[in-house]
Amino acid sequence: MSDLKTATGTGGKAADRKPKREPQQRSVRVVMLALMIAMLLAMLDNLIVGTAMPTIVGDLGGLEHLSWVVTAYTLATAASTPIWGKLGDMYGRKGIFLTSIVLFLIGSVLSGMSQDMGQLIGFRAIQGLGAGGLMVGVMAIIGDLVPPRERGKYQGLMAGVMAIAMIGGPLVGGTITDHLGWRWSFYINLPLGAVALGMVTAVLHLPKRERTKSKVDYLGAGLLTVGITSIVLVTTWGGSQYDWNSAVIMELIAIGVASLAGFLFVETKAAEPIIPLHVFRNRNFTLMSVVGFMSGFVMFGAVLFLPLFQQSVQGASATNSGLLLLPMLLSMMIVSLIAGRITTSSGRYKIFPIVGSILMVAGLFLLSQMDTGTTRFTSGIYMAVLGAGMGFLMQITMLVAQNSVELKDMGVASSATTLFRTLGSSFGVAIMGALFTGRVQDEMVARGGGAATTASAQLDAASLAKLPVPVREAYEFAVSSGTHLAFLVGASVGLIAVVASLFVEEVPLRGAGPEPVADAAG
Repeated sequence: MSDLKTATGTGGKAADRKPKREPQQRSVRVVMLALMIAMLLAMLDNLIVGTAMPTIVGDLGGLEHLSWVVTAYTLATAASTPIWGKLGDMYGRKGIFLTSIVLFLIGSVLSGMSQDMGQLIGFRAIQGLGAGGLMVGVMAIIGDLVPPRERGKYQGLMAGVMAIAMIGGPLVGGTITDHLGWRWSFYINLPLGAVALGMVTAVLHLPKRERTKSKVDYLGAGLLTVGITSIVLVTTWGGSQYDWNSAVIMELIAIGVASLAGFLFVETKAAEPIIPLHVFRNRNFTLMSVVGFMSGFVMFGAVLFLPLFQQSVQGASATNSGLLLLPMLLSMMIVSLIAGRITTSSGRYKIFPIVGSILMVAGLFLLSQMDTGTTRFTSGIYMAVLGAGMGFLMQITMLVAQNSVELKDMGVASSATTLFRTLGSSFGVAIMGALFTGRVQDEMVARGGGAATTASAQLDAASLAKLPVPVREAYEFAVSSGTHLAFLVGASVGLIAVVASLFVEEVPLRGAGPEPVADAAG
């Protein structure tokens, strides 16, 4: 009788579920498309706007405030990331994600309508607030919809979006600015955002979640915002607008340390902390935070200095700066796809952060060996090695971090991992940038007799060609020496990621999550 019951009951249920499997998978693919469009919005923006900045300054003036157009956006994004993640955990992922998209689009419209540099800076901050929710929202929703064991299938897709943004951003930005005007570098977000809004609203259905009755931890959010803002300002201003030992930098460091210390204390008392400290008791989560920080440090440093080296030393055109990174980006995308497939089929992942970290360090060391005689082909091989390392690391850090927490903390895990990567990029650009600038200065004094200043770090190939031969050769050597030092330090710092990866424990990936509820809005 029990056998008959099993055959007609359980078997019947299985049969009932089977026809739904394909539509459900199709629905996830449609949702993933919408999420990738939203991710593309966040990634493209700075790259497009960066290309349009010379034209914007020429129209609006305010050259002295130029850096704030980027800094305001970066600050708002970094400070709001953990808050968006926690709000999604507390009040539902879908509504919070849609809100972030709307806020980003409002900021885009206002930025495009700016009449002076002050307005543009303020509106860029609004845009940055929305961008903070875009990235963490995408990662957390994927964490809700797709079990960790199955998530590897989509790693290549996410790496592909990053490659498209980095290659296409400067090209799209230049084309839009030349033919439509700089304001369309912001308005271009509207059609993409509208498609993402429509698709997410129509097809995203998340599991019902019990809403918390606790209040938002406003004090913790405020202290964390002040702390992150101080850190980003220190890394942005230190060594450029202010000396590292200046009063302003020292005050910012003191404010940052005090705010973060206060934040840690408040989080131990709050009913719903912005970042629950208990997640750091999980060894894998903490280790992935360290690896994420280091990968951010390396990734953005490489993206900053590789085009500069190829333009200044190898004579490449600045217009095609995104294409210069193609060997690294293609390698990253292909390796990420392969690693994702293997993770999905085997459920094993520990080897990937180890191999990825080693390749990352190896790639940085090879790049540090470039000099004025290095060909583009050779530098492309070196970039491909670095890209392979990043391909093993970029998505696996998020995957392991999300697998290390309960489903109710998915937003926290996503936002914390994103935040550590963002802070790593800030430190990487600041430290590697300071070392690079200092070395270029020293070499130009020694070889160029001071004929070219650090401002010449912005010279493109055409401008360099107009310099006297001795000065140009001295500058090329100085840039080569600067990148050598920056990448060598990056390789040394990357060893921390290698050590952290060795201690990762291979915890089985969750193979199934809760069934999506078709009539729930999330």
